Amino acid sequence: MPILDFPLRKLKTYKGMNPKPKDFDAYWDRALMEMRSLNPKVELKPNHTLQASYAECFDMFWTGVGGSRIHAKLLKPKKAPKAHPALCVFHGYSGSAGDWSDKLPYVAAGFTVAAMDCRGQGGSSEDMGGVKGNTLNGHIIRGLDDKPEKMLYRQIFLDTAQMARIVMDMPDVDAKRVGATGASQGGGLTLACAALEPRIARAAPIYPFLSDYQRVWEMDQAKHAYEELQQYFRRFDPTHAREKEVFTKLGYIDNQHLAPRIKAQILMAVGLMDDICPPSTQFAAYNKIRSKKEMVIFPDYAHEHLPEFGDKVFNFMMGM
Repeated sequence: MPILDFPLRKLKTYKGMNPKPKDFDAYWDRALMEMRSLNPKVELKPNHTLQASYAECFDMFWTGVGGSRIHAKLLKPKKAPKAHPALCVFHGYSGSAGDWSDKLPYVAAGFTVAAMDCRGQGGSSEDMGGVKGNTLNGHIIRGLDDKPEKMLYRQIFLDTAQMARIVMDMPDVDAKRVGATGASQGGGLTLACAALEPRIARAAPIYPFLSDYQRVWEMDQAKHAYEELQQYFRRFDPTHAREKEVFTKLGYIDNQHLAPRIKAQILMAVGLMDDICPPSTQFAAYNKIRSKKEMVIFPDYAHEHLPEFGDKVFNFMMGM
């Protein structure tokens, strides 16, 4: 078969190359302390776009780190028993929470569903900004020339954990039966959510983004979703004099370093022909997860729909 990346036998043992900052754990412990100290000021506004007899729909807003007002689509089953399960859903890079109707299978099965709009992307969440350096495009590099605490994906990762906490605190949700899922950026945010909110019971990341940035660079795959890495060096470090510093700083927002914090049961999918989120970058995170896990491999598939995996995720979440 064609090979884009390492052979499968090496992928299964690969542990990543992007440097981990020495204060990585302290950095995220401080970040979580900041998030937990906030009053999120949760607000629910009924939304009547969808005509579904078994679902109630709300626009949910809360205040995240840095003062940005974050939005999610919240759907609740009308007749579910108290203490029912819930699912946190995360979208792809630059997108939004999507349509109300695509969450209905879970609502019909008795789940509350919360689908977050990432700040500064295609939905209704705010990005308060206020960082030094480049803001032309690219969220991976946003804040890279500022303090590590200013990196935009730090704030987005914290938004995922904050949403999970809000959902878990809902009186009709069983906090022990909350899952998370998403594809591409949504897969990366699923991993981040499970790492930063370890009460997440089950997580299903699909070809996750946001891992092992130096491997992406060395594969010459800093294009498509990762193009901003190449553009950063071209504009701000053309001789790569700061290469080690740059990749080490990116290590703060690298899912492979967060992965050991995960306690959730994991169901993950990878396409071995994925040239957008290279397989090795995904395995770098997966191989560091210590909880119960399963990887479903699609040898001939790239960054695209993976047949029947959505059904597998649904059954996986139904098992909570």
